[in-house]
Amino acid sequence: MAQPIVVLNNISFQYPNNETNALSNVSLEIKQGEWIAIIGPNGSGKSTLAKIINGLLVPYEGEVKINGQQLNEETVWDARRAVGMVFQNPDNQFVGATVEDDIAFGLENNGIPREEMITRIEDALKQVRITEFKEHEPARLSGGQKQRVALASVIALRPDVVILDEATAMLDPLGRKEVIAAIRDLKEKFNLTVISITHDIDEASYADRIFVMNQGQMVKHDTPANIFSIGNELVGMGLDVPFAQKLKQALIQRGVELPEEYLNEEELFEWLTKSYLIK
Repeated sequence: MAQPIVVLNNISFQYPNNETNALSNVSLEIKQGEWIAIIGPNGSGKSTLAKIINGLLVPYEGEVKINGQQLNEETVWDARRAVGMVFQNPDNQFVGATVEDDIAFGLENNGIPREEMITRIEDALKQVRITEFKEHEPARLSGGQKQRVALASVIALRPDVVILDEATAMLDPLGRKEVIAAIRDLKEKFNLTVISITHDIDEASYADRIFVMNQGQMVKHDTPANIFSIGNELVGMGLDVPFAQKLKQALIQRGVELPEEYLNEEELFEWLTKSYLIK
């Protein structure tokens, strides 16, 4: 059975000059190899939670463990090597003149020998399918390509966990599809643990579990199927449900018998095609 790789026990955090907590008594466990989506309205504490897992913020109460090791001043750099982050705007992460230089920057800072660095760069470029752009200037790439470069820079460091902090929010549908496909491939190949903080409910549907945040608290955590089944509650928090779930509910209301489990768009289309169009 997979062991917890991220554990938070009763975490509370408050920003300076704020009277209310950004997080209040939040606890969770994430197992190695899981894909976790964290959803919630603006100001619910999602990004704050991510920065606490990465050691960028320190809670005033509670305990954080990464790979079984308690996060503190002495272990924070170990935690940051284990937990990589990809942010919403990839331009803010670029430091190199070329894609290759940008990926090399983090490796150099971590003291990776040159021969191994070259191998890791080539591997990372290949994994996110941007090898042909390695000598390009990152700023001149498309949004989806930029985000894949940011992902490659993190992957080259060989983290155990990758946090995507609204990493697809600024992308068009094609760019979003490219990045999600790259992440799914990487997760399967390396048993990567993925924590996706997102407003994109369709992106969240790929997760093994969804955590719902509201007003600094963890209000629900369950499988996508069970979370999406409480559509009215999600809408009440300013969230949404996937198009496939909306269509499924509309069909059920019209008397169509459908499987109880959650189906994404591809699965729903395939099921309807086999059941009603192919005889």
